[in-house]
Amino acid sequence: MDDVNLTLSMLAAVLISNSLVKIIPIAIPAPLVQILLGFLIAGWFNHGMTLNPDLFFYLFLPPLLFLDGWRISKESLIRDRIGILVLAFILVFLTVFGLGHVLHWLIPAMPLPVAFALAAIVSPTDPVAVSAITRRVPLPPRLQALLEGESLFNDASGLVAFRLAVALALGGSFSVTSASQNFLWLTLAGLAVGVMTTRALLLLRNLFVRRWGEEPGAEILFSLLLPFASYFLAEQLEASGILAAVAAGVTMSYAELSGNALAATRMQRKTVWDTVQLSLNGIMFVLLGEQLPAIFRGAIEVVQETGHHNPAWLLVYAVAMCTTLILLRFLCVYAYLWLRRGLSLVGLRHDDETAQANPRLVLVLSIAGVRGAVTLAGVMTLPLTLADGSPFPARDLAIFLASVVIIVSLLTASLALPPLMKRVSFPALRRRQDQEERAEQAVRYASAQSVAQTLNELITHNPESSGARYTAMADRVLSNLAHSPDGDGVDQDLAEQAQEKNMQIQAIHAAREAVYTLARTHQISDEIARERVRLLDLIELRMS
Repeated sequence: MDDVNLTLSMLAAVLISNSLVKIIPIAIPAPLVQILLGFLIAGWFNHGMTLNPDLFFYLFLPPLLFLDGWRISKESLIRDRIGILVLAFILVFLTVFGLGHVLHWLIPAMPLPVAFALAAIVSPTDPVAVSAITRRVPLPPRLQALLEGESLFNDASGLVAFRLAVALALGGSFSVTSASQNFLWLTLAGLAVGVMTTRALLLLRNLFVRRWGEEPGAEILFSLLLPFASYFLAEQLEASGILAAVAAGVTMSYAELSGNALAATRMQRKTVWDTVQLSLNGIMFVLLGEQLPAIFRGAIEVVQETGHHNPAWLLVYAVAMCTTLILLRFLCVYAYLWLRRGLSLVGLRHDDETAQANPRLVLVLSIAGVRGAVTLAGVMTLPLTLADGSPFPARDLAIFLASVVIIVSLLTASLALPPLMKRVSFPALRRRQDQEERAEQAVRYASAQSVAQTLNELITHNPESSGARYTAMADRVLSNLAHSPDGDGVDQDLAEQAQEKNMQIQAIHAAREAVYTLARTHQISDEIARERVRLLDLIELRMS
């Protein structure tokens, strides 16, 4: 019963934390409040929650990564693909190699494979935590998109590198050839499983819906189970379940452009997934605070094994880790922006929105690399024992240091980003403005065409009725679609009400299909398409 009460208390802490950050006058990110509440919960129940690492990983990461892949702007991924690849792969591998050796040199009791594993798991960044920090001083859309794209892929690269390092720590041998082959299999097979599993399940779902109709509740449950199915199948094939979940999310986003789902399904599904994201992210930070007392005690024992009896050495290790992470990120970002700007100046790359590699902007990108849920979920999966049954070396210390990196990165970003952002200029996204205008024009044209067609059909099939009345009906429909206030009440019989409602629904369907067509042909981003479709869905639901 205590475990049930503990779980309910953690959910309540997530709810309370999101209320507190709105009440407190100073800008404190929700993750920090959640960590503090988790610490208080641990003291109240006087014991921690025993975690099964594999179960923890399986329950928390697939839905979060699936949602990241589903909602991220694909246009941003394509536009900033070089920068995202640099930050998500090159920086991750530099972090694993560089920080791993620093940790092994600083903490001899931590074997090099364990140091590599710790360096790998602190490499993924968390844009959700950054958004919580910068809610009062928002990041520019281009910068936010770059961080989100980086996070989507460095989750995968960092976790794959983490698993390779853990396998090496458990007694496996290492060679460049076998590691490369293993990495390729994990990556390519994981991506393929995610795509094929999602497409196959969506095909079966479409066949069922066409035959028996769509039920919003069942559709939502279907979307919730998709990431777990992809993850499970990939793991059975010894591929990357993480990449399978990401690929499943991306595949789902493209399938969404077909527009087959009902408006009610889309609206309810978004609400449910927002709740899932809020709950899982929040519980992970509460869980971090709840585990801190036990983690701290275990870390002190490991420090004493190194010959240092002062727990202050834990702070030295943590500061060294955070400094190394920021320095590596700063150098990588600066080199990328400098090279990008140089190619633009010599005409090898045309990009009017290229940002200059000034130190302040690079510092913003470096500090914005906040660690969060993925780092916590991953480090908790460190095995409890080695293959021979002996305790996993420096496990508690690794978990403690990863936890401190999360907390320190959150604190650093919450203190430094708001004043820095006030002095950083970032090129405006003129492309987004053009796409919004294009989507607006498409909506107006498609709805007007649909209304005109329905109007002609009404006049043709009802020659005895007044054409002026149908014309007034068409004007009201177009006014409602333009989000204008409804006109004065009009006396209508039930037949005319049904005709007007049908006219408006047909116009909404035409406008929505026009938006999806623009997205499928890459004339607007999927992000703008979702925003426009959501507005149309709201109008349709309001009519219901």
